[in-house]
Amino acid sequence: MAPRRTAPHAIIPTDHLAIAAAAAFLLVALRAPPLAAAAQDQPPPPWLLCGPAPVSGNYTANSTYQANIDLLAATLPRNTSAATSFYATASVGAVPDIVYALALCRGDASSAAACERCVAAAFVGAQQGCPLFKDAMAFYDLCQLRYSNRNFFLDDDYVVNTYVLQGRPLAVNVGGGRRRVAEAFDAAVGRLMNATAGYAAEKNSSPARFATGEEGFDFDFDDDKGNTNTTKIYALAQCTPDRTVEVCRTCLNAIVSQLPSYFSGRNGGGIFGVWCSFRYQLYPFFSGQPLLQLPMFLASPAAAPAVSKREDIKSRKKTGRVLAIVMPTTGALLLAMTVVWFWRRSEERSFPTYSTSSDDIQGADMLLHDLSTLRVATEDFADSKILGKGGFGMVYKGVLPDGQEIAVKRLCQSSRQGIEELKSELVLVAKLHHRNLVRLIGVCLQEQQKILVYEYMPNRSLDSILFDPDRKKEIDWAQRFKIISGIARGLQYLHEESQLKIVHRDLKASNILLDSNYIPKISDFGLAKIFGEDQSKYATLRVAGTYGYMAPEYAMRGLYSTKSDVFSFGVLVLEIVTGRRNAGSYNTEQDIDLINIVWEHWTKGNVMDLVDPSLIDHPPTEEMLKCIHIGLLCVQRKPSARPTMSWVNVMLSSSTVCLPSLSRSAFFIQEVSVSDCSAADYSETRPGASGCADDSVATMHSIDDASVQAVSPR
Repeated sequence: MAPRRTAPHAIIPTDHLAIAAAAAFLLVALRAPPLAAAAQDQPPPPWLLCGPAPVSGNYTANSTYQANIDLLAATLPRNTSAATSFYATASVGAVPDIVYALALCRGDASSAAACERCVAAAFVGAQQGCPLFKDAMAFYDLCQLRYSNRNFFLDDDYVVNTYVLQGRPLAVNVGGGRRRVAEAFDAAVGRLMNATAGYAAEKNSSPARFATGEEGFDFDFDDDKGNTNTTKIYALAQCTPDRTVEVCRTCLNAIVSQLPSYFSGRNGGGIFGVWCSFRYQLYPFFSGQPLLQLPMFLASPAAAPAVSKREDIKSRKKTGRVLAIVMPTTGALLLAMTVVWFWRRSEERSFPTYSTSSDDIQGADMLLHDLSTLRVATEDFADSKILGKGGFGMVYKGVLPDGQEIAVKRLCQSSRQGIEELKSELVLVAKLHHRNLVRLIGVCLQEQQKILVYEYMPNRSLDSILFDPDRKKEIDWAQRFKIISGIARGLQYLHEESQLKIVHRDLKASNILLDSNYIPKISDFGLAKIFGEDQSKYATLRVAGTYGYMAPEYAMRGLYSTKSDVFSFGVLVLEIVTGRRNAGSYNTEQDIDLINIVWEHWTKGNVMDLVDPSLIDHPPTEEMLKCIHIGLLCVQRKPSARPTMSWVNVMLSSSTVCLPSLSRSAFFIQEVSVSDCSAADYSETRPGASGCADDSVATMHSIDDASVQAVSPR
């Protein structure tokens, strides 16, 4: 039984890797041998790939290469079973006889002993089934193995070499309905596999990127065990634990997308690769209860029987009478609604020069608040209710008639500065929903007012606690670590998971709000931008943000991407650990910024001296060092050297991941002048201040002389 072999392809480094990988996989599949090359009935394991592309050749019996394989066979099974994630890698020997190897047991392996036995059997099966092949892959029910003379760990070609296993066509017990049943079954399998793959990549917090799933199905057909009335489908998905969330998700998406091509109307199947695999069957082929249980899949009902000609004519007459009554009434209602809509629109647009039109918030799911209600809630915007001052307005605390506490962000009427920021925030935040993003609950656009209404955060902003000598003791290390992790999850949602892919562009301590339980919520989306497929093309001459948090490529050249947000996150992490503000004061004669100080202490080995003194009682040194390491990774000079937020979350949540090495972090070298004007947040309270900036904007000049609008603190 010949295995399927695919040809190599290049990885495309974009945020749409899943689409690119799937397209490349399909392309090589079209050039691959006929489908008969794939297994159509499940053979006894192992399922083998001998000499996958690129071909590495053969070795001779009793050679040094074979001795190195034997040495790996003696050590790798035990090392795999001893690992928490049932995953191990190794290399033995020197070029040209070096052997690289990888072994992975399934996440449902009943015991370490079972895992060890499976990997040991895979070595035997691979050498017997692929005799003298330098490169071989063996897939068993419970484990997989690969060894090669080539360092395949450097490959990003996670769908190049795969083994396709196909079940038999469904034996349907309903006359004439095979196609309908097959289509419904395919849809059910697709739903289950996508859900299981997503759970394995993102939701499962265990060290193994592994998930199992179960789904009910409402048709009767024969399964491959000879039974009838099968009502459940079972699925499994897994990635190697060293793959990032992004790569795991992309890898699984690429192979699961092949379901219509290879598994349509079949009672089982799977695709097994080096970095990820999936499988589905009509019987529980894995151990234990499924981690994911989907409700019964209800197929579309059968087509209605044909209607006689007489019944059709009678039905048409009845429909005509109904329409004759309904249509005039509906038209009158629509006309009345249109008049009311235009009247309210003209009232709200009495400031056409720079107003926020309803077109800008079309589709936004929010509540329109009356200005009178907000005046009562804030005691007519009293100074005593001020929470913070911003560059284009103020934030007030309010209480709605139902007792709900709110934060009211009010744009100044005297200034047009910030209107685009408000529009951006309104459109974006209304469509974003995540536990770690502040929730927009309403808007008011009456009487030339531009007001956003948010949920109220009792603990205000992170900087109001973190940099206050008296209040910083409120957040111990456990809470600070949760704050770091929450911010990271919120950013991952913005960058990778939301319907709109967002670059925040102004991430900083004053824009992190804390609820009553100190759960962090990212706020202030006035500068946020939606980005597309090619981030390298995003540049602006209007560089707005907060100096000290801006990535160098953004501050100097106006280039922004998700990696500029990652830089800001790194600064935030260092601030949270040290309790020190990164002032953003970059002097050409003396570097005194926080990043530089942390780097110097890191290289000298005494970085723990910088930890916030309020955390010195029994500090978890290892966790603090990890956070500092991650912070420095995020502020690397080259954007490509900074991790994605999904990888940051992996590093934060895992105690076994090896963190990448560091190079000298990025530092600015130009002097800047910073405006006192800021966008509204909770950080700075100035009762009695008007809160309204004029239309002038402070500018600073970077190396390429691109203007930068300084709005710090924002």
